[in-house]
Amino acid sequence: MATPRSIRPARPLTAVALALAVTLPLVGCTPLLEAFNGAPSGGTESVSQVSVPSADPETAFESLFTDDGSVSLTSDVAEDLEVRLDVWAADPKRTREWMPMGEKTFGFAVNVYDHRVDDKAVLTQKRRVYISQIAITSQTAQSGGQVSTPFQFAADPRTLVPSDTLRSERGLLLNSYQGGLHVPETTINQLPPDTFGVTLQFQLSVWVEGSADDDTSFAQQTVYHQLPITIFPQAETDADAETSTGSGAGGSSEGPTP
Repeated sequence: MATPRSIRPARPLTAVALALAVTLPLVGCTPLLEAFNGAPSGGTESVSQVSVPSADPETAFESLFTDDGSVSLTSDVAEDLEVRLDVWAADPKRTREWMPMGEKTFGFAVNVYDHRVDDKAVLTQKRRVYISQIAITSQTAQSGGQVSTPFQFAADPRTLVPSDTLRSERGLLLNSYQGGLHVPETTINQLPPDTFGVTLQFQLSVWVEGSADDDTSFAQQTVYHQLPITIFPQAETDADAETSTGSGAGGSSEGPTP
């Protein structure tokens, strides 16, 4: 079970890179997006053991977000070698303000930690991990029983960071001094009105080095994480309250005639 941890922000994403992330087409990433519905071919799978929440509206939706909207999900891709996915609510930052209507913006970061060596060890002493693809899909839980997929994201991480970030044909290097992959903002738009939960499904394609400083020891893996998030009932706005009050009074009324 993934447990919340503190977030280590990485190198900020540039405005140009963010624009690329928003406009990046999903063509070529279809196998990544479809893999949640069936096992992908090839490679070794590393799966975060998080149960899919029930869509029964009578059952409280089990959210992994903390009250302040943050969570840290980890997967061991080798002995003492951990890939960490940090996710946080950006706007609104208070998760109780995540409602069906309006935009819900979150950020995420992917980093790697080799616990066999000190964090300050040089790169040749660490087992390198590259990320070549990231895909996010979604699934709603709705009181009416319907299910929708309101959010999708897919990208080559090398397009999301400055051009001087360490990379290779295997992808973006995660355990560099520059800090891995950091996407500060991406947005979930309007959800069906009866939505009481949404589960984000992350898929990371990574290349893992078997022995430090051994370029021939890399093997490909796929890491999965599921992040259930509670969606709270839509709050009544001031405009709604005024409309309701006006309707209850039977419309406009005139004062006494002098």
